[in-house]
Amino acid sequence: MTTDQLTLLAVIGTAACWGALVLAWLLGAIFYEPQAPPERTRSWFGSALWPGVAIVVALDFAVPRSAWNAVAFHRAWIAILGLVILVAATAFAVWARLALGAMWSAAPTVKAGHQLRTGGPYAVTRHPIYTGLLAMLLGTGLLVGDGRWLVAFPVFVVFVEIKLHVEERLMLAEFPDEYPRYRTQVPQLVPGLRPVRRPPSRPAGR
Repeated sequence: MTTDQLTLLAVIGTAACWGALVLAWLLGAIFYEPQAPPERTRSWFGSALWPGVAIVVALDFAVPRSAWNAVAFHRAWIAILGLVILVAATAFAVWARLALGAMWSAAPTVKAGHQLRTGGPYAVTRHPIYTGLLAMLLGTGLLVGDGRWLVAFPVFVVFVEIKLHVEERLMLAEFPDEYPRYRTQVPQLVPGLRPVRRPPSRPAGR
C-alpha cells in the first residue's frame, strides 16, 4: 500500500467514523432532549473534551514539526488495525449513546427519576461512551500515523479518568446499594478487564 493510498484510507476512515458519531449525537439531541428529565445534581466538572483539546493544541504549537515527524509511523498493517479499531469503537460509542437516551449529559449529572443502566453496553463497561471515544482516538491515531496522537491519547485518558471519578461519586451517592455491586461486576473502561474489588462505601450522612 502506497503512502497516497494510506493517506486516502486515513482521510475517508476518519471522516466517516467521526462524522457518524457527530450525526448520532445531533440526532440524539434532537430526539431525546425534549424527553430529558430535569437535573437534580450537577457536578462542577464539565466536559473532559475541551481541556484536553486545549492542551493538545498548545503542545502542537510548542513542539517543532520536525519532532512530530520523527515519531510518525506509516505502516499498512498499523493503519488497517487502526481502521478496524476505529469502526468498532464508533459502533460501540453510538450504541452506548442510544442506550443512555435522555439520561445523557455533558457534565456528570443526576436527573429526576435517574435509573442505573447495567444492561447492553453498560454490561461491557461502566462508561461505554468513554470506552468508545477513547478507542476511537486510539484507532484514529493508528490509522493516521501522526506522532501527535502519541500525546493526544494519554492526555484525554487523564481527563476522562478525572471526570469518571467525579461521576462515580455521584452514582455512589445516588445508588448506595446497587452501584458498589455493579462496580465489582463490570470494569470501568476496558472490556474484559477484571474489576477492582473495593470494600462497600457509603457517602457521608447515609
